[in-house]
Amino acid sequence: MSNYQPEQLSRLQKRTVKVLALGQAFGGFGLGATLSVGALLAVELSGTTAWAGAAATLSTLGSAASAIPLANLAYRMGRRVALATGAAIAITGAMSMILATSLRSFPIELLALFLLGAGSAVSLQARFAAADIPVSGPRGKDLSLVVWATTIGAVVGPNLISPGENLGLAIGLPHLAGPFLFTIFAQLTSTLIFWFGLRPDPLLIAKEIAGLPARRINPGFKASIAVIRERPMAGYAVLTIALSHMVMVSVMSMTPAHLSSGGHSLSDVGLTISLHIAGMYAFAPVFGLLADRIGSVKTIVLGQLIFLAAIGVAGLGQNNFQMVIVGLFLLGLGWSAATVAGSALLTEVLPTDEKTKVQGFSDSLMNLSGAFGGAISGTILLLFTFGGLNAAALIPVVFIVVATSFSKRWRG
Repeated sequence: MSNYQPEQLSRLQKRTVKVLALGQAFGGFGLGATLSVGALLAVELSGTTAWAGAAATLSTLGSAASAIPLANLAYRMGRRVALATGAAIAITGAMSMILATSLRSFPIELLALFLLGAGSAVSLQARFAAADIPVSGPRGKDLSLVVWATTIGAVVGPNLISPGENLGLAIGLPHLAGPFLFTIFAQLTSTLIFWFGLRPDPLLIAKEIAGLPARRINPGFKASIAVIRERPMAGYAVLTIALSHMVMVSVMSMTPAHLSSGGHSLSDVGLTISLHIAGMYAFAPVFGLLADRIGSVKTIVLGQLIFLAAIGVAGLGQNNFQMVIVGLFLLGLGWSAATVAGSALLTEVLPTDEKTKVQGFSDSLMNLSGAFGGAISGTILLLFTFGGLNAAALIPVVFIVVATSFSKRWRG
């Protein structure tokens, strides 16, 4: 039996959300810059545009590979240990990127991108950590506030590409290595915030209240599938999050290469990705409130409608810089609506003892879907242009809409 009173839990929840938000604000600095510079560096080191998607692919594969181990670590030792560990791995990845540029080694860059993916896994797990403590009321708002906090670093990050490049060159680092100095600083700060700030740990508190053993081992992959079979709405939430991420990554990851091939500068690329990431994170609280008020499923549908608008604007306006910018911003908005609502739904339908195993599975599948989208997007871009790539991104949207038609039956 827990000794925590409702008012104590409410205070702990507010403090936890603030700590998570602060950690996310710093952690977000590396997100946009990593993918933008990584894509350009992949083309430079490999010698072909076909490898432009390697940044998104390896980063998302690294995030997918980290998701379940970090979720299991969280279940055994708490969110504090898991989040700090993931951020520390991302620091190793940023240092490896600098090494890759120095040695002009494409294989080392691929390894570095894989390690940097742990930073994305941390970002994803942090949103679920905002809903660990069992307090009354809807959880979409708290979850979305942690997602929103990423806006500061994620939007500013891509615009630090040029200053980072100049800083790197000034201290003797090779071309494109400098921006990762900012990534190292940001991830180190994020690590310290999670390590010292998440005391007491929100997940350990939730387990204590639920009467679960503090060090109980989290069941594996098969157990996650079993839970989803028993709770179809959890499966719908997982599917929505994964396919929405595939749509976003497949188009976003090829945008720097598309703009560069059209003669646009690093500053143009940075501006486009910044606005895209602003769409991903800045309006998350709006979609969190919508998920709480009109329901998660309706908010998911809204996200798919925004995706349709994004794909139409960016695809039809592929040769117009302003239309590409608008399309990428809308692409971020659609991702935000679907991801926030899907995550809120997943938290809503799962009890404490089943949350982390399915959340880890969801994050892993989400990133594998993104990796697949990033892997094939370079080939699609070469064969069918940027417009064709946007048209192909309609396929996952259709799947989500079809799945939504069954959601009332699944909710029972």
